[in-house]
Amino acid sequence: MNMAAPAMNALDIAQALVRFPSVTPQDHGAMDYVQRLLSDAGFACARLPFGGVENLYARFGGDGPCLAFAGHTDVVPPGEGWRFDPFGGVVADGRLWGRGAADMKGGVAASLAAALRFVKGGKGAVAFLLTGDEEGPATDGTIRLVEWLREKGERIDHCVLGEPTSVARLGDTIKNGRRGSLTGRLHILGKQGHVAYPHLADNPARALPRVLDALAAAMDQGTPDFQPSNLEVTSIDVGNKASNVIPGEIAVVFNIRFNDLWSPDTLSAEIRRRLDVTGARHQLTFDPCNAVAFLTARGAFTDLVADAVCDVTGRTPELSTGGGTSDARFIKDICPVVELGLTSGNMHGGDEHADIADLEALSRIYERILNRYFVM
Repeated sequence: MNMAAPAMNALDIAQALVRFPSVTPQDHGAMDYVQRLLSDAGFACARLPFGGVENLYARFGGDGPCLAFAGHTDVVPPGEGWRFDPFGGVVADGRLWGRGAADMKGGVAASLAAALRFVKGGKGAVAFLLTGDEEGPATDGTIRLVEWLREKGERIDHCVLGEPTSVARLGDTIKNGRRGSLTGRLHILGKQGHVAYPHLADNPARALPRVLDALAAAMDQGTPDFQPSNLEVTSIDVGNKASNVIPGEIAVVFNIRFNDLWSPDTLSAEIRRRLDVTGARHQLTFDPCNAVAFLTARGAFTDLVADAVCDVTGRTPELSTGGGTSDARFIKDICPVVELGLTSGNMHGGDEHADIADLEALSRIYERILNRYFVM
């Protein structure tokens, strides 16, 4: 791909990024392209290939307050159901079509275009934290970038993550926090035997209703900033292929999306307490938790971002902590972070797309955030 002249238009950059088939953990030149844009504009760039994943930290400006944009250039596999080549970057019907157009090469492109325009004025400290490991295990991406920043003493004061947070219209929702996520793996224990001789066996299915009732009980009533914590059973598996055998155990997997009333430790203790009350013989383990609930408190920074949205779109965004997790869960360890981006545009599905008008408007919002930030 010809990378001779940095594009200043969000659509041009997004179209170029979509054409890189950067399915996690493959990069195929996407990060080279971004680095070229930023280095040509005067950003100091550090490529950080942790565990074979391409990551980039770029910074423009001196020691003053630093505003960072964060995002990822990796995408999920294209799958089925496409009118256009998922890596063709086709522009049609007022939209950019392709895998990653919404999640989140469009957001990356909008922030790049905004920053490239802004730094021409030579003021302010602007940084980028970009990874190729968000859609995958997320073990060699932003979490490692954050560790590296700490080791190097690099200071970032605030961050905007360009995930597609908008629901119905561009800018209607800003994420100023996220719920935590904890996965549990439960084995309800019994004794295998012949169905004709139940007195010689112990069917764990008899304890299953009590266990499910205990798990399903309300966790809390929520908070002013968070929905109630919620547990969902995602798998129940006996693994029994014979109709005349009483199973010896039942495997249950569940996931809890929890608010800031809980930590992984207090939550796991509560689940153990509930299961003990059922009297069911069981074994319980929890997956390592790398997503705890966090909140960027409403204040000057969230107001600044909301005002920038209003300046461009005329609408006042809602502050929300709903939805899934994101790399903001790592960034919050070094600075306050909010998420603001495009509408979903059928992200992760066939015919993923981004409205061209929204791409350019989002870039103007980001540029407005930069202009407002450096007069705070």
